[in-house]
Amino acid sequence: MKKLFVMVLCLALVLSTGSAFAEVIKLGGLAPLTGTYTEYGTGFEIAFNMAIDEINAAGGVNGYTFEIDVQDSEGDPVVSTTLATRFAEDDSVLAWLGDFTSGACKANAEICDLYGITQLSPTASAPDYASMSPYCFSIMGRQDIEAPFLAKYIVGKYLGCKTAAVIRVDSDWGLASYSNFERKAVAEGIEIVAHETYQTGETDFSSIVTKVRASNPDCLIVLDQGNSVAAVFNQADADGWDIRHVALGPGTSAQLLGQLTDPANIIVTSPFFFDKDNAEVMAWHDAFKAKSGFAPTIHPACAYDCVYLIAEAVKSIGDGELNRQTLRDALQNVEYDGLTGFIKFTPDGDISRNYMICGGTAEGWVVLEGFEYGAAGL
Repeated sequence: MKKLFVMVLCLALVLSTGSAFAEVIKLGGLAPLTGTYTEYGTGFEIAFNMAIDEINAAGGVNGYTFEIDVQDSEGDPVVSTTLATRFAEDDSVLAWLGDFTSGACKANAEICDLYGITQLSPTASAPDYASMSPYCFSIMGRQDIEAPFLAKYIVGKYLGCKTAAVIRVDSDWGLASYSNFERKAVAEGIEIVAHETYQTGETDFSSIVTKVRASNPDCLIVLDQGNSVAAVFNQADADGWDIRHVALGPGTSAQLLGQLTDPANIIVTSPFFFDKDNAEVMAWHDAFKAKSGFAPTIHPACAYDCVYLIAEAVKSIGDGELNRQTLRDALQNVEYDGLTGFIKFTPDGDISRNYMICGGTAEGWVVLEGFEYGAAGL
């Protein structure tokens, strides 16, 4: 009898342990929590946890609750691949969310293939990223749409510029953005009179600004995200250069406006805007700001939607087997009306978005014309 009791107790412990493991879905998170892109990485982490807290508080999905382990990739592809490999080799991790930069996400694509694990990025927008692996997904939209939009609608139609100077980060994303901008600029009759690059983390842009100023462009364009955008434009202001500033990449970042010496002299593209007339969107905006201390851009909003996309995929599996492969397959077919809009993946793992023109003011960002321009004619 004593032996039987011990066997039953051991079986109960095994079943209990197995049940506890099965009832928690563990996700990895990759985000630049330090370095040039800290604002966006911090936003990722906060938004991931906001979504997970909401889902768990509502009882989870199909009996599962969620947890996420967010690691600091520093915005560096080498660091990102090290962390991605660590997640991939941990059988308890079903997928990871991130990374922020296209370069880091592209560097991780081979790991996704090797281990059969999903990488769902809130923000990777290089046109060739998602097609690198059936396990790679992104919900930001692609630079072969946004960069041409910037050329046609902001530089050409809104500003009426005939010439432009471009300063960009030397990265996969920077090259993709520039190549697609250049293609459309040429088609629209806009001449690129200067094109200069810099390395991630550079802080002194005086010589680059002096060089491109000599080309006498109608507008100055920066293709990057993070502190470098403000640093380039502030250098132009410090040199007394009176020229319109245009950026692709930072979204409607409140931190960027706070860093600019002239916040009213910047125009950006954005696939999403926190519309003050939308109570649901603004409630999320205010909740995020209360947790972070800064206003959100589209980037944390996309991070939030990514968690819910995983939850929708799990929900669609129902009573079926949940593993890395079934999660990936379910995610491919998800249709979800999220905070940032309707999301449905293409066969390559991308989505399509519409874009708008947003301008800075001392009080914040405003939509300058229309609300959605779409991608027609690009």
